Amino acid sequence: MTKITDLDEDSLAHCATYLSLQDLSNLAMTSKFLKKIAYSDSIWLHRFRLRWPLEMLSSSSSGVRKAYLDWHTALHQFKFSDPLVLDLYTEARPFDHILLDKNDIIFSQGSIIRMMKTGSSLSGGSHVRMSDHNARITCMRLFPLDETSLVRNEMQRDENVLVTSSCDHSIRLWWKGACQRCFRGHNGPVSIISDKLLGDGGVKVLASGGEDGTVRLWSLRSSGKRGQQALKATLYGHQKPVSLMSVAGYKPSLLVTMSKDSKVRVWDTTTSSAIRSSCCVGMTSVPGAPVAMKCDEALLYVASGSSVVVVDLRTMQKVYTVAVYKPKLYSFAIMPSKSLICTGGLGKAMLWDIRRSQEASELKPVTELDGHMGSVTLLHMDPYKIVTGGLGDNSVHAWEIDTGKRTKSFLCNRPELGSAKIGCSVMAVNACRIVTTSYGDSQGLVSFRDFSGATRPAVSECDDEVVDVSKFWGTQTFSDSDGSDE
Repeated sequence: MTKITDLDEDSLAHCATYLSLQDLSNLAMTSKFLKKIAYSDSIWLHRFRLRWPLEMLSSSSSGVRKAYLDWHTALHQFKFSDPLVLDLYTEARPFDHILLDKNDIIFSQGSIIRMMKTGSSLSGGSHVRMSDHNARITCMRLFPLDETSLVRNEMQRDENVLVTSSCDHSIRLWWKGACQRCFRGHNGPVSIISDKLLGDGGVKVLASGGEDGTVRLWSLRSSGKRGQQALKATLYGHQKPVSLMSVAGYKPSLLVTMSKDSKVRVWDTTTSSAIRSSCCVGMTSVPGAPVAMKCDEALLYVASGSSVVVVDLRTMQKVYTVAVYKPKLYSFAIMPSKSLICTGGLGKAMLWDIRRSQEASELKPVTELDGHMGSVTLLHMDPYKIVTGGLGDNSVHAWEIDTGKRTKSFLCNRPELGSAKIGCSVMAVNACRIVTTSYGDSQGLVSFRDFSGATRPAVSECDDEVVDVSKFWGTQTFSDSDGSDE
């Protein structure tokens, strides 16, 4: 019987040119023979010419693969000076939320949602204004269209729907610039929506938490614009408004919620579907006011008050504390594959190595990302970079995740906005793209930068910094998706 290793190496390398970057990485981990194929110069030269056809690949002793990956990493770290730039001026109102979805920028100001297509804006195309909510929007999420009843054909399966919650007591599902469903049931403002849909295969459900202290489960497959029959369960137990939610990684039917009194509850959403039933399977509490929380497999990372604690969802026991910053934390993000968390403080962000925190008698960050004005309330982490900002900062800063070295700063506030008091309201980052917002007395600004087609490397903003080696425990293989193969 013919095996794959019996095939000609050049033929295998040619076939591998059709693989994605992630698939090539998987191929290299299969065996020594296939690793040799995956590292072939012909594959990476093909990818380089396909990705950057106008660029000349300089000769390097480290090989074509490393040259490609270095360029790829530099793009994701914004180390170029010629990104695509789009600026949109809006009403002089605070920005509450913003998302990047393929070619769409979606943001909210009060009760109004606007959607701008980055491709159409180049030719003067209009942007969509959606105003069905009649009170401030509290949360925005994107979910796959095929998890709803709206999908009609296979070509639509890669599309997303927008789900929003509001102080008007409602949840709305949007697609193609219009409201397709409206869900009502909370007896007060809806404060939060789950970060993922619940369920493993079959019909998945959306969870929401409200100022009424309840958690409600909704089916996005219910038909009818008013969302009749959408409410599947109402979960009681919290005594205060629900402020945070996260779906467990190791069991997608488990929902973790946190209320404003820092009480944490875990719900098994498959145990019952009857209204007024309680399916709480675990409880704990943490010190301080809630900041953020995130599940990673069976562990829950909770930032509250001045610390980040880790809770084992199987036992509901606090395992360890991984970060402490006084007087308080303002933001929190995590990159599990690199065992790193980032916290926002006053005038700086701090990067913590989770493994070192487990063994250290005194918790210390491995590096501080300083130079900020005011509190760091905005954080983004991906396998390549950290992005930090806040209302007191006129600029948003990007940093290498492995060295803590600053790679780029983006000016958010400008004189034409009419005020220098507000820095960055909200931001969104997706792979090589970033969008920031600011506003003044006269108008607001949405500023979009896309580095995916950039070709001119930038001169380092921090030439006096010579530390280019990792401050953490060795080079690690990561599996976190950065939202783009390129």
